[in-house]
This record gives sequence, structure tokens and C-alpha cells, in this order.
Amino acid sequence: MAKIKKNDMVKVIAGKDKGKTGKVLEVLVAEDKVVVEGVNVYKKHQKQTATKEAGIVDKSMPIHVSNVVALDPKTGEPTSFRMKTLEDGKRVRVSKKTGETVE
Repeated sequence: MAKIKKNDMVKVIAGKDKGKTGKVLEVLVAEDKVVVEGVNVYKKHQKQTATKEAGIVDKSMPIHVSNVVALDPKTGEPTSFRMKTLEDGKRVRVSKKTGETVE
């Protein structure tokens, strides 16, 4: 699976929302999918409960991880990440384009 984590900025490269960008809200590792804010939004008819009101709400649905590409936090351009081990043994993600540490 790609090295995409929660709160990463991604761009959709395939599907009906191609070209949109957003923040990753959730990563579904077992299904190889991610939920991106404002992408793949569907209307859900919601019943009234003790805590929720009835009505139609917008819900972001999962999109396959192969249909998104991570954006470089410094430049905002599409990039991929690689893992780098620091001197103290800690592993960090590094942008392949700029070499900047992510996180």
C-alpha cells in the first residue's frame, strides 16, 4: 500500500472527482482505500435518533488508494514518499522531489 497517512494532502488522479484535492480523513488499510475530505461525496438519508436529526446529509465515501497521489507539503506538487532512517534509528517519510521530511 502507498505511504499515505491520515491528514496528508492528496490529489485525485482518476474517477469522477479527477483533479480535486483534499485532506485524508481516514485510511482503510484492509480495503486499500482512503476517505478524502470533499471527494466522492454522496447523499445519505438519515433517520432521526436521540442524538441526530432526520434529513439528508453529505457523506464522503472511500476511494481506492491507487486513484490518489500525495502532494508535497512544501510545493503542493504531486510526489511520492520514501522511508529514511535517521541516526537515532527513527524512520521518517521523505518527499522524493524536494527531500523534505514529512511530519
